[in-house]
Amino acid sequence: MGSLPTDNLESMSICSQNPLDPDEFRRQGHMIIDFLADYYKNVESYPVRSQVEPGYLSKRLPETAPNHSESIETILQDVQNDIIPGITHWQSPNYFAYFPSSGSVAGFLGEMLSTGFNVVGFNWMSSPAATELESIVMNWLGQMLNLPKSFLFSSDDNAGSSGGGVLQGTTCEAILCTLTASRDKMLNKIGRENINKLVVYASDQTHCALQKAAQIAGINPKNFRAIATSKATEFGLSPQALLSTILADIESGLVPLFLCAT
Repeated sequence: MGSLPTDNLESMSICSQNPLDPDEFRRQGHMIIDFLADYYKNVESYPVRSQVEPGYLSKRLPETAPNHSESIETILQDVQNDIIPGITHWQSPNYFAYFPSSGSVAGFLGEMLSTGFNVVGFNWMSSPAATELESIVMNWLGQMLNLPKSFLFSSDDNAGSSGGGVLQGTTCEAILCTLTASRDKMLNKIGRENINKLVVYASDQTHCALQKAAQIAGINPKNFRAIATSKATEFGLSPQALLSTILADIESGLVPLFLCAT
């Protein structure tokens, strides 16, 4: 079995008794905000695509984890010298790949608040504010999308609600969550022994996260339909091609389950 070095246990014990020094936290926090502000001030000057070769970072970092902490000054210098050269700068105004920049000052500061409180909102008692805020924000989103009230949380605790939602950490998580919910609902109707009959539909432009989610959810890989697109439809999913594919699957005894509209 592994073991921890004993020469640092005394300092670890002292740190655990005082995990947050407010004054030092404030000083280091200001330094990191200044560091990020300077990064965004100069982000356009960096080459969007990193200029490093694979394996570059292992040549710059120690082979083993350090036994002692380093100052925030040293850490930020390491970030500047070793990490930033290996970043593909997604937030650069010159970046046009994958999907648009999602960074914002509100996002940065909100993440700081969330991480700083570090609550675990798995039920109401564990963090009432987190649970209720999530419900309120999900209702706001549903209203913005003009969803029927049946999709929303009920404001009447006595009435109950079949609607509502959950904030997910990433789009990939959200796809898997909705897909598994759809799978279980369908299997409750047709029997779980028929899982190999379920079919998932998307276009050939759909993010690969859907195909991975289908595999995790137990969908037969042969039953994943990536419907071809063309310039004629501006690479959008053709309703006619989708309908003909669905009808062919039904004729073959398969069960259409899920469509990811792109």
